[in-house]
Amino acid sequence: MSLLKTIDPNPSFAPRESLPQPDRLIAGSPNFKTWAQDVAHGDLVHTGVWEATPGETRSIKGETFEFCHILAGVVEITPDSGEPVIYKAGDSFVMKPGFVGVWKTIETVRKIYLTVTPKN
Repeated sequence: MSLLKTIDPNPSFAPRESLPQPDRLIAGSPNFKTWAQDVAHGDLVHTGVWEATPGETRSIKGETFEFCHILAGVVEITPDSGEPVIYKAGDSFVMKPGFVGVWKTIETVRKIYLTVTPKN
């Protein structure tokens, strides 16, 4: 097992396709694609590429920490009780545990993600 993992921003294998949970959908009809590329520390750390078509959903991180690097597209993220922030290709950000807000995909977005979820 190698301790070095390259994340392919344009994976050649088929993604897992999904829709937002109905209770989290705010507007539009976004579709999600996930190209999971690595799992570490049991099932606690996940990395890969994620893509979403335009729409608006509630983002609730719970205990999960997520680092994102935007490869393409534009999103607007508005934390509850906060101001909207626009992220586009080349931008990186972190959503810390406890984050709750609105994720609005303005232009189809593709990101590299790394999530860390603590043991229960």
